[in-house]
Amino acid sequence: MQRRRGSGKLAKGRRTTRPKARKAPTALVSDANLQEQVAALTRELKEAREQQTAASEVLQVISRSPGELRPVFDTMLAKAVRVCGAKFGVMHLYDGGAFRTVAMHNVPRAFAEMRTKNPIICPNPQTSLGRVARTKQVVHIPDLSIQPTYSERDPSSVAMVELAGARTLVVVPMLKEDVLLGSIAIYRQEVHPFTDKQIELVRNFAAQAVIAIENTRLLNELHQRTDDLSEALERQTATSDVLKIISSSPGDLQPVFDVMLENATRICEANFGNMFHYADNAFEAVAIHNAPPVYAEIRRRGPIRPSSGTGLGLLAETRQVVHIFDMKAEPVYAARDPFVVTGVEVAGIRTLLAVPMLREGQLVGAIVIYRQEVRPFSDKQIELVKNFAAQAVIAIENARLLNELRQRTDDLSESLKQQTATSEVLQVISSSPGELERSSMQCWRTQLTSARPRSVF
Repeated sequence: MQRRRGSGKLAKGRRTTRPKARKAPTALVSDANLQEQVAALTRELKEAREQQTAASEVLQVISRSPGELRPVFDTMLAKAVRVCGAKFGVMHLYDGGAFRTVAMHNVPRAFAEMRTKNPIICPNPQTSLGRVARTKQVVHIPDLSIQPTYSERDPSSVAMVELAGARTLVVVPMLKEDVLLGSIAIYRQEVHPFTDKQIELVRNFAAQAVIAIENTRLLNELHQRTDDLSEALERQTATSDVLKIISSSPGDLQPVFDVMLENATRICEANFGNMFHYADNAFEAVAIHNAPPVYAEIRRRGPIRPSSGTGLGLLAETRQVVHIFDMKAEPVYAARDPFVVTGVEVAGIRTLLAVPMLREGQLVGAIVIYRQEVRPFSDKQIELVKNFAAQAVIAIENARLLNELRQRTDDLSESLKQQTATSEVLQVISSSPGELERSSMQCWRTQLTSARPRSVF
């Protein structure tokens, strides 16, 4: 059957044309591609899960160890090394132009010992750490052994290659607002560059490290402020207690001295303390708190005239605070000064703080507290004892004025009694002149009668 062209009818002599069917892929090729895709997806999923698990574990350590960076650094470094297929890793903190080693994981022993002995690194600007400090960028070196710093025998590069066997490394900076805080470095002992995903993972760990460092800083600041407030409250309470004793015991200094010395010893974390009165170039113990009994008995025996170079001797000479870190290291102990030997060998004194009690520049006494280990007192503790010494001087002056007032009152009372008696006599004289005359006449007659000669029979 013939059709005309363009009319939808078959033209004479033409065959109907159909598109050629595509050749279907063989089942073997199809399965291979599918298996390869599945394997790739499985690897990616495994890596993603492993990375997510590592990040989660680091966050758990951060939450469990508030204010403690060492466990965070150790966990973080171990995860970075394992997940990124590295051999070992090192973490540094950066400050003042130098790096300080704060964590190592799986580091070869020889290199670890060297780094432990010398944790501070001032790097050559061309080394990996030097480049991180200079650029604040990731440094990725495929082969350390062909680097100029190794061929030029830079000590850090030589140690890394020859002691640690490192070949490939990546160093990632830890940055807070473009300020370098430290670095995380992971190493391989074969030439095998890290992938972009692995480098990105180390970047994430570095960001977590910065968060941990900042959280620790804030937490430590909070703890410090809390401690400062607690110390201030404790000092205020102690001061209030002393003032209460002063007001409740007017003129009576012993309870004031006892409470003051007990508070100074306790708040300043001393083992025991003495309070001395000073007069005629000699010290006399007026209060002793928590001292060893034998030492306390020796100090109560009488006035002390300490030699020059001892704690009290220096205080008497200078009228200044005397702070001795270790009594055993003092020349007066080596010279076997009896006063010092007694303190060290009988009472076990090692660290001493002596604060003068001054009134208008004149020495009136001293507060001395002691530790039985070598541990210097802090500036805050020294200031606290100074405040107690000032309070002691006020209490002594108040007691002196009160006793003077009482003495004057007693003197005035006695004078008033005498004046009153005289006044009463004068009143009697002025109100009874006749009686006084009769009494005088009677007295005269009696004397005259007794003077007449008696008759002898």
